[in-house]
Amino acid sequence: MLKTRRSMLSTMAALAGGVSVSSLTSLTAQTPSPMPSPNAPRNQNVPGGLDGLPNSRPEKTAGNSLLQAQIAASVQQLYKLASELKEEVDHTNLNATFSLSFVKKAQQIEKLAKQIKEHSKA
Repeated sequence: MLKTRRSMLSTMAALAGGVSVSSLTSLTAQTPSPMPSPNAPRNQNVPGGLDGLPNSRPEKTAGNSLLQAQIAASVQQLYKLASELKEEVDHTNLNATFSLSFVKKAQQIEKLAKQIKEHSKA
């Protein structure tokens, strides 16, 4: 009786293994093939990044020259304000309270410097 139980269990195990293997092979057949990366080179003989793709940054020549002119004018104005502030500091007693014109000129310089910084980022 032990031999029949063993043979029955081994037959059932073999049958279960065969069913699981067939289900796994059917699952692998249903999986879609992976998509190629959009960053992969189209021509495998060309080094990466040199396969003739256009540059991602468009050239801004007209707007760029106008922006450069604005930045140059702002820098000139900043230099002028800084020079005036330096002269005022040279002629002022630093131990006393600063005048209102001194503080306003420093604020103008700070504001102009921030504008130049923002323009140069663009």
